[in-house]
Amino acid sequence: MEPLAEHPASRDPATPSVAVPSSVQIDLLADSGNGNTAADAAQGSFRDPAFMANRDTPVHRWVPWIAGYSKHFVQDALARFMVAPGVVLDPFAGVGTTLVEADLAGHEAIGFEINPYAAFAARTKLKAHRLSPPKLREAARALMIHVHDALHRATPPRTTPPPGFRTRAPFYSPAVERKVLLALDCIGANAGLTADAARLAFAATMVNYSNYSYEPSLGRKAAAGRPEVGDFPVVETLASKMEQMADDAAWYRRQRATRRRRDGHVIEKSFFHGYRDVGAGNVDLLVTSPPYLNNYHYGRNTRPHLYWLGFCAAPSDLKRLEALNFGTYWQNARDRDEVALDATISDEEIRETLRQVRERNPHKGIYGGHGWANYAALYFNDCVRFANAAKWCLRPGGTALVVIGNSILQGVPVPTDRFFARIAETCGLAVVDIHRPRDTRVGNSIVNSSVRTGAAAGERLYESVVEMRRP
Repeated sequence: MEPLAEHPASRDPATPSVAVPSSVQIDLLADSGNGNTAADAAQGSFRDPAFMANRDTPVHRWVPWIAGYSKHFVQDALARFMVAPGVVLDPFAGVGTTLVEADLAGHEAIGFEINPYAAFAARTKLKAHRLSPPKLREAARALMIHVHDALHRATPPRTTPPPGFRTRAPFYSPAVERKVLLALDCIGANAGLTADAARLAFAATMVNYSNYSYEPSLGRKAAAGRPEVGDFPVVETLASKMEQMADDAAWYRRQRATRRRRDGHVIEKSFFHGYRDVGAGNVDLLVTSPPYLNNYHYGRNTRPHLYWLGFCAAPSDLKRLEALNFGTYWQNARDRDEVALDATISDEEIRETLRQVRERNPHKGIYGGHGWANYAALYFNDCVRFANAAKWCLRPGGTALVVIGNSILQGVPVPTDRFFARIAETCGLAVVDIHRPRDTRVGNSIVNSSVRTGAAAGERLYESVVEMRRP
């Protein structure tokens, strides 16, 4: 999904006409924000999938996430397609929105996630009903006492910054870093679910008191015209977050359906490599959003979390994550010889679109169309792999909902939703509908991105839900 900052507060309600294959009916919904209800979902509507709606809701608010969709969208999907308890799968689970909602509703929730930090966050959230609110509150109080006592006594921290973590400017000011390290001394002295929650509280707040921010990509506050953080109430912020998590844990325990089943779980590997772990024909509903065709580097934007939580020690660890990514990044594709589309992709419009991209701006060398065409070809090749794996996991009659956004590469419109739908049909999935609950995506990283050099006149960036069924 797109970066959080790129979801607008208001949208242009105009609806463009879209050419779709005859086998697909487009459902262009009037923009109503999150005003739709679960009852509307049963009639075929989906509420806006923007992640912003999660920021103030229990458990989901534990982790701010650059990419994700709203709990309301997942609730709509569950209301429409899961009339009885079953298995819900998210192959690109992120921090677990699909999994949490499925678990709350009484379904078995399974997710795949290659980012260790995101997988850790999703696992911790799925164990919210097992957290002890009193223990978490006591841990928050102990953290406050430890840090304030150490500051008063001028006790040096035992924890040190991760040696492999490098930034152009100091990530933390000296005063803030001292408080962070003292807090990590206390958190690291414990183990178990309460300690995991405390680590997640740190991860969720750590960028707030750093000299960096998401606007929408991770960069220096100073570069965005904001002052650096000389000092900050770090431990008070952490304790407040832990108190919030304690409240939410009690809420989760009350709300969670009591049907006997195993806890929701996250498989920390690529869906392409691990989908057979789910079992053939075991999934009733697949709800997911693979990375968009926007060259957004999700791994780099969680680099502080990966290093400071100990999931990453060197740049080579990030490279391993890149190798597992859906498609690749333009930077990894631009120097290659021409990448051929998968032989099963015979659709002439897809091939013609990539040809147009490839022919754009040849005088710009690696910054011209050739590299972007390679990038798109690798992306659509992985669409084939994904559709085949999804079909294998779904039971006959099972549904897959894939949230996906279109793109503009080198000024050439790329209707990724329609192209993905056609690829899925080639792989044996029946495309039921293409819904468009989000008709406009905006933001500097979209509008001004080098991905879209030479914007196509009259083209918009939108978000679709491709609804498919295994025959």
